[in-house]
Amino acid sequence: MSGREYLRYGGDTACLEIRTKNDVVLILDAGTGIRALGDELACQGREELTLLLSHFHWDHIQGLPFFKPLYNPALRLSLGASQGAQRDITRVLGQAFRPPVFPVPFAKLPAQVTTIGFKGDVLRLDSLVIRSIPISHPNRGLGFRIEEGGRSLVYLTDNELSLRHRGGGVFEDYAAFCKGADLLIHDAEYTPEEYPQRRGWGHSHFADAARLANVAGVGALGLFHHNQARTDQAEDELLERCRELLPNSGGPRCVALAQGWEMELSG
Repeated sequence: MSGREYLRYGGDTACLEIRTKNDVVLILDAGTGIRALGDELACQGREELTLLLSHFHWDHIQGLPFFKPLYNPALRLSLGASQGAQRDITRVLGQAFRPPVFPVPFAKLPAQVTTIGFKGDVLRLDSLVIRSIPISHPNRGLGFRIEEGGRSLVYLTDNELSLRHRGGGVFEDYAAFCKGADLLIHDAEYTPEEYPQRRGWGHSHFADAARLANVAGVGALGLFHHNQARTDQAEDELLERCRELLPNSGGPRCVALAQGWEMELSG
């Protein structure tokens, strides 16, 4: 959504940039937020990038055709997804780039695009160790735990904690995966009151995200995948309600992620 009531959190769909201690860039998801990121990376002259897709739903790939580095012949882009989906990357993204939907076919992009996969559930990139877990979401997908120098970030977008979708895990699986993470970024699209009418849609309410943060003992909880119709004021209210479910001292800190949000995790 756009308009004055959506300015503080913003309306872009999912995209997260991670930089290693050696300034290597890892990108998670290619929602509309990847357009502005691409402009910045192009200005920096980046010629090597890695992009991991949690899944292929439209809001997580729709920014990719407008990712400026893709049109630089010098760019080497490593593109990864779940083990089964890895074989489908070119086919699925080819549909998004195919005329008349988009004028440049995926196979004719100037950049050098290669696909990568996890060995078991682990992928290594520079100083990062990346582990994956199936998310509980229609059509399947992956969540990621990214570790470097004793610090860890978990990214679980589009993950329905109150319902196990085909191929996904149960609450205890995600609690074990998140255990002790410095930062957990988790789907919190709904309020508990909204959720019953949307059960099965593949998203969580904030109380489930708070429960996971508490049980896993994470350092901070970042609420993610905001409902597109929720205004800044309504998101503030959701955030305050979520904070009430977390201990005042010794428990996870909580923030609702906004466009341009940054956090440094250093060992």
